[in-house]
Parts: sequence; C-alpha cells; structure tokens
Amino acid sequence: MKKNFIWRLSLIIAATLLSIIFYLPSTHLKSSLPEWLQKYGMVLGLDLQGGVHLVYEVEGDKAVDITIERIASSITNTFNDKKIEAKAEKKGPDIIVSPDSDIVKKTISEKFPNISLDSVSDGKIKYNLDSKEIKRIKDSSIDQALETIRNRVDAFGVAEPTIHTQSGNEIVIQLPGIKDTKRAIDLVGKTAILEFKLLDDESPFAAQLPGSILSSEAPKILEQFAGQIPEGDEILFGRVLNKETGVETLTVYLMKKQSLLTGEFLTEARVNIDQRYNEPYVSITFDATGANLFEQLTANNVKKRLAIILDNNVYSAPVIQEKIAGGNAQISGSFGMQEAKDLAIVLRSGSLPAPLKMLQNVTVGPSLGRDSINAGVKAGVVAAVLVIVFMIVYYKISGLIADFAMVLNILYLLGVLSAFGATLTLPGIAGIILAIGMAVDSNVLMFERMREELRLGKTPRAAIDSGYDKAFWTIFDSHVTTLITAVVLFQFGTGPIKGFAVTLGVGVFINLFTALIGTKTVFDIISSRTEMKKLSI
Repeated sequence: MKKNFIWRLSLIIAATLLSIIFYLPSTHLKSSLPEWLQKYGMVLGLDLQGGVHLVYEVEGDKAVDITIERIASSITNTFNDKKIEAKAEKKGPDIIVSPDSDIVKKTISEKFPNISLDSVSDGKIKYNLDSKEIKRIKDSSIDQALETIRNRVDAFGVAEPTIHTQSGNEIVIQLPGIKDTKRAIDLVGKTAILEFKLLDDESPFAAQLPGSILSSEAPKILEQFAGQIPEGDEILFGRVLNKETGVETLTVYLMKKQSLLTGEFLTEARVNIDQRYNEPYVSITFDATGANLFEQLTANNVKKRLAIILDNNVYSAPVIQEKIAGGNAQISGSFGMQEAKDLAIVLRSGSLPAPLKMLQNVTVGPSLGRDSINAGVKAGVVAAVLVIVFMIVYYKISGLIADFAMVLNILYLLGVLSAFGATLTLPGIAGIILAIGMAVDSNVLMFERMREELRLGKTPRAAIDSGYDKAFWTIFDSHVTTLITAVVLFQFGTGPIKGFAVTLGVGVFINLFTALIGTKTVFDIISSRTEMKKLSI
C-alpha cells in the first residue's frame, strides 16, 4: 500500500507545483518572469477588464445590390472583349441590357447562368437574379462578414476577442481591453471596397464642378448637381487634410461609374514610407489575374487620370504616364502612420461583402471591471469560508481533509485555465464558485458511506476503503452528467456562457482527481503512520 500512495502523492505534488507555475503569469509578477512563462496566464474578459461591445447588422439587401452591380459591369466587359456593341447597367433590382439581339442573349446565358431573362421591351432586355441566388448571397454575406471581421480583429491585436452571430444576420463583437474605441469601430465597420475608376475629365460638365470644398458642403454639391451628372458618371470626393491648420477639405471628382479593377485580386497590402516627403503610403500587390488586368488598364488609358477609391472615398487620382506591369500600385493620401496601418489591415483582410449597420455600441469601463472582480472575489471567499467551516464542524478531521481537497481543486482550476490562456469572465468566476461547492460534494458522499460502514462495526481502515469503493460509481455518474451539461453549454452557448461552461467542465475533471485520489492519499498517509483505532468523521 505504501508504494501505491507514494506515486499518488508524487502526482499531487507535481500537479500543485505546475499549477502554481502556470498561474504566476496571471499575477503582478508577470513582467519579472522568464519569457517562455509569460505567454501563459489567464486573460480577463470584457466584463472584467473593460473594452468594447458592438452589435452590427449585415445589410444583406445591399450585398445583393453590390452583386448585381458587379454582374452588370462584368457583362459589359464581356461584350467589350467579344467586340459586341452592347452594354449592361443596373436599374434597381434588375439588369438592363441593350440593344436586344440573339448574340447578346446567347452570350449572357453562357457566361452568366445565375441571372434569368425577365422581359424584353423597347429593344432592351431585363434580367434579374434567381431567388435561390439572392438567398445564397445573403447567407454568404453573413459568413464572409464574420470571417473578414475575425481577420481584421486578429490583425488589430486584440487578445481573446469574442465574435459570433445572433438572430440570423447580426454579428456580436466583444473586444476586451480596447482603449481606442473609435479606431476599433472604424477598423471593424469599414466596408473596404477597393476600386479603380477613370476620371471623366473630358466631359464639359467636369469644368462646372468646384475644385475644393469644405467637408460640410458635400451634401449640397450632390444635391445641386443631381440632375446634371452625365449618364454613366458620378461625383466622388477625396479628403485632404491641412496638417498645419488641421482643416479638412474635399476635392471634387467627376468619375466614370464603371469599376475597371477591384480589390478582389489583391494579395498583399503593406505600409511604406515615401522617401521624398517622409510620409506613409500603402503599397498593394495583385495576383496574376489582377496584374494582367492592371497592365491592360494602364496600357489602354495612358495620359488619363486613374482614381484609387476605397469605400467611395478617393485616395489619389494620378495620371497614367505609361503601361504599368508587375501588378504593383500604391495608395497615398493625407493620412498618418496609424491610419495607413489600419488601411493595410482592412485591405489584407478583404472587403466586407455588404455594409454593416451598427445596432449597439457599449463601452465597458475598467471601473466596472474592477467592481465585477471585487464582487466575484468576495463571493468566492465567502463561499469558501462557509464551506470550510461547515465541513470542519460536521465532519471534524475528515472535513478538514475535504477542505484540503477543495483548496487543491481551486489551485488546479486556476492553473489549468492559466496554462491554456483561457479568458476569465464574470460567469467564469461563477463557475469557479460552483466548483468550490462541487469540490466537497463528492467527499460528502464518501464520508456518509464511511459512517454507514462504521455503524456496521467495520474498522476505520476498512470503512475508508469501503466508503471509496461504494461511492465511486455514484460520484462518477454525477460528474459525467455535469460534464455533458458543460459540453452542451459550450457547444451552443455564446460568450459568457462558454466561459461558465469551460470552468465547469475543467472543474469536473479536477474534482474527480482531488476527491478520488487527493483525499484518499491523505487517509492512506495517516493510516500508514499509525494504527488507526478511531476515524474522526
């Protein structure tokens, strides 16, 4: 028996030391620890350290509109490639193609199977998207938005963010520890649709537009010239910030609506410094397809101005001096280093398939987090003290042994959570408090069994062995059912519920260890040193 409990004692000591080591990075000693150890430790959740809680609605209808716009542009490009004198444009939810001809219909049916012919009138053909395709686009837009936001948040450097969907088309984002709320919102919510369009400088209407206006005047300009804009054109603005005065103005551009190239072919976006002006710019690289398109675009439009547009904001509009091969371009503008870095992040992570509508923006302050921590710690201490006192009063020395197991339980639980870098939330603290109660529950079952055996006249040693043997399956069954509950909560729960499920699930495994191995080892040590004539229970 001595050899049997020696390995168990060694296991308990090893687990205790490892738990202390892994928990240390969660304390104020973290900065003084070795680098290999600093990567461990628990991360406080949004409700404990403060941060940002955002809820966005993915505007699926806008995703459909964007898709229809792109299809119309693709149809026109296809006609141009095949030398067909026809064009397509978006009108509301429909695509209008003109003129009507057999070759036009054949080309569209072969190249664009997801749209169907609706009607033909006045030499124009009306197409629209299939209902199944519309549903697919809306569903896909939510999945793509979720993935894109995750990529942006990961690049932003937020520790343990929570990002999930709710109510079908809503996305919940929790960013613990974020101090710059505006930057986080701008980064997450930016649609990031990158487009290359030609300016229509040759149109007489372009001369009527003012060159520069104040930001507040933009709506008036759009309203003033609404009915005069040439067909196929649009007015866009480019932001210019005077670094000396801090005044922001807008440059007015007359632009061709058709996008000649988009960010879907982008493979890289990084920040560089312009050596001439010591200002940051974003260097972008296209894939093979995008590089070919960009080369053709620049070759066919030498001496014309090409605008680089992100979310309808013109960043720059340089004159194409010659054909540009290699698939490289740059986005420069009046922005600082941090803005350039954020722009590179959203370009690398890809554009959102549809605009996001903010439904909720809640900033959780660190003071609320401290209150939550203090309340949680206070509740945990009170619960632990009450359990310790009750067990000692009711079960005497055996109760003290159960209290020892409870302390080990809490220590092991903190150690495991720290080792895996788990996020501790307020519900997680509730799970730890529940684990305090569960830590002694198993021992209560065994102690009552021991009392029954002692009443039957068995010796203390025999009563201990019999108590553990007979209570084993009862304890095992109760823990398995609790574990199933924790798994279901983790699988189908979100955010804080998952935090509770994690601490509950980990606590179940640790309870089995401390109850069946921890306390049994203490009883074995006591009985091996002296002949046990009476059991204090």
